[in-house]
Amino acid sequence: MTAADFSKGAAWIEDRYVPIAEARIPILDRGFTRSDCTYDVYHVWKGMAFRLEDHMERLERNMVAFRLKLPMTRDQMRDISLECVRLTGLWDAFVSLTVTRGMTPAGSRDPRTAINRLYVYVVPFVWIADLEKQREGLNLWISQIQRIPASSVDPRTKNYHWGDLTMGLFEAYDNGCDIDVLVDGAGNVTEGPGFNIFVLKGGRLHTPLEGVFDGMTRRTIIELAPETNVTVEEGPVPVEIVQSADEIFITSTAGGVMPVTRITGRPVGDGSPGPLTQRLNKLYWSKKEAGWLGTPIDYRRESDDA
Repeated sequence: MTAADFSKGAAWIEDRYVPIAEARIPILDRGFTRSDCTYDVYHVWKGMAFRLEDHMERLERNMVAFRLKLPMTRDQMRDISLECVRLTGLWDAFVSLTVTRGMTPAGSRDPRTAINRLYVYVVPFVWIADLEKQREGLNLWISQIQRIPASSVDPRTKNYHWGDLTMGLFEAYDNGCDIDVLVDGAGNVTEGPGFNIFVLKGGRLHTPLEGVFDGMTRRTIIELAPETNVTVEEGPVPVEIVQSADEIFITSTAGGVMPVTRITGRPVGDGSPGPLTQRLNKLYWSKKEAGWLGTPIDYRRESDDA
């Protein structure tokens, strides 16, 4: 019998590990039909899972917010995800855990009757911006599409309600830009598809507090900022501040700290990645590679110990 090939990725689907190309979910799962789910994503870099326990705590908190419950513990969810990483052998990986409402019995639409399910997958590390774009900086589109208000769907609970973010991204592409950020109803920027935004203006870093996801990289940069002698202010960030910014960068698990050097083609500052952006980027990656907040992955197989 030929051994399964997990080199391109692995998944935990319906209580078993499968190669990523074989991963499927039931078409009637409410995670698919109703976007009725929550998820979290962490990454592995140089064989270390970054902020693993913070991610697991956030996933559990979001499950409570969406009234989802699994017949397993946090330790079991963590171990399943780590086993997926081990199976792939990937030292730089993108790890996603999704908890869905699952399927209701035939003829029922009552979400209380559904059996909640866990799906996990691991693939090679994913970048929002490739290395060339990270060197030259991204071209940002400020969309007038309003982010779903927190009173409807709280963005602090990670979910797949991305219709507004996706339409904004199409707008960005139509206007020759790389990424988009959406606004709220008061003319403040919020977030983009999969990232938070930071704006340097008047010697202070500004980042939105409301209408945004509590990104783990966002949290990390707020913690690291004092090491660069800069103050971070969390609160409303009007579009006007973004348009006149000295520096702009975005943060995401899928890429860390990435510079924005243009807004619809117009230069931000001198049109190159700013010095603070570069310092924070270097600090972020150097501390991670030194093992800061990292959990080592055990890649050994049982046969290795025999």
